[in-house]
Amino acid sequence: MSEVKEPVWRQALSGAQILFVAFGALVLVPILTGMNPSMALLGAGIGTLIFQAATGRQVPIFLGSSFAFIAPIIYSTQTWGLPATMGGLFVAGWLYLILAAVIKLRGVEFIHHIMPPVVVGPIIMVIGLGLANVAVNMAMGKTGDGKAVLVEYNTALLVAAASLATTAAVATKARGIFRLLPVLSGVAVGYLLSMTLGLVDFSKIAAAPWIAIPNLVAPQWNMSAILFMFPVALAPAIEHVGDVVAIGAVTSKDYTEKPGLHRTMLGDGLAVCSAALIGGPPVTTYAEVTGAVMITRCYNPVIMTWAAGFAIVMAFFGKFNAILQSIPVPVMGGIMMLLFGSIASVGLNTLIHARVDLNKARNLVIVSLVLVFGIGGLSVSVAGQHLHGVSLCGIAAILLNLILPKDQDAVEEDEEPDTIA
Repeated sequence: MSEVKEPVWRQALSGAQILFVAFGALVLVPILTGMNPSMALLGAGIGTLIFQAATGRQVPIFLGSSFAFIAPIIYSTQTWGLPATMGGLFVAGWLYLILAAVIKLRGVEFIHHIMPPVVVGPIIMVIGLGLANVAVNMAMGKTGDGKAVLVEYNTALLVAAASLATTAAVATKARGIFRLLPVLSGVAVGYLLSMTLGLVDFSKIAAAPWIAIPNLVAPQWNMSAILFMFPVALAPAIEHVGDVVAIGAVTSKDYTEKPGLHRTMLGDGLAVCSAALIGGPPVTTYAEVTGAVMITRCYNPVIMTWAAGFAIVMAFFGKFNAILQSIPVPVMGGIMMLLFGSIASVGLNTLIHARVDLNKARNLVIVSLVLVFGIGGLSVSVAGQHLHGVSLCGIAAILLNLILPKDQDAVEEDEEPDTIA
């Protein structure tokens, strides 16, 4: 109970440190997707407070922008607009609430039954690789769709390479607290290089007010955007389980029992819905924060309350928001190439860690079809609505897992000797 007696100033300082650790990834999502970074800070702060209310402030977790939604947000915004995307993200938050209710009634095993690693793994891979061309276009100085050139090719590649190399170097070589800041380091180096090359427009920073009210974006109901975005929440919802177990291992407490996985899932879902209502990116539990908690031993959940408060305050600094929005395209393009590939690698690692045997025809069919459907851009029209990308892959993977007979390989092996004879 020593953390309860910790002085308030030390709690505040630890909270600021937690926000600093999560900051790079927190604002990266809105920067990559064209959303307002201030709304990411506001959504993360409010979402963390909602999570703490749902869990009785028992879990030392800070909620930040979810990487799993980056590619879907980019596509949805380009296709249906930001308000419709917010509507889709709001409904996606309901999936967490549904899973929370199912976990409460049926236990965690039911979720693993309908969404085993052979389902979740390829879906995560599609999320990472589905819009890999966006990262490449931005690294070459173009817009995400490649239709317009924003920075000269050779200059863009130089900046992108510097950002990418710095991010990779810090991720692999740094020690201590600094290894938690690869993205922030890459942005800093790329931004400084861009300044020397004259790529940064300081006029908008000078014109921005010091204090500014974030522009709220009200969600709109668009069924196509909802059907597209809803299955995307499968991956971060499953990741949520791992994050809760991980933070429990760090603090030597079983949070799946107390306050209960259903309550942590409920808090995460309500936070996603609240972020969408104000126009911010969806939030999720953060591995960066788990690492910071492990290194700093900041086990007191009150520290996360301080981090949330600081995030809300920073959302109202207009100059800061303008600086984030001035980051040139190649800086983020270089980082996105590593980021999207990393997300795909997480999906691959999910299959490896669970020892999914791709020599079995059933597993091979599920993984192969999901990857081709998602990366190939297959679109299916159902009741006037188009299913494609992660939405189509999520539905296809779950149905294939439920429909394909699990004994098929055993049957084939039993029949093989007779066939040879």
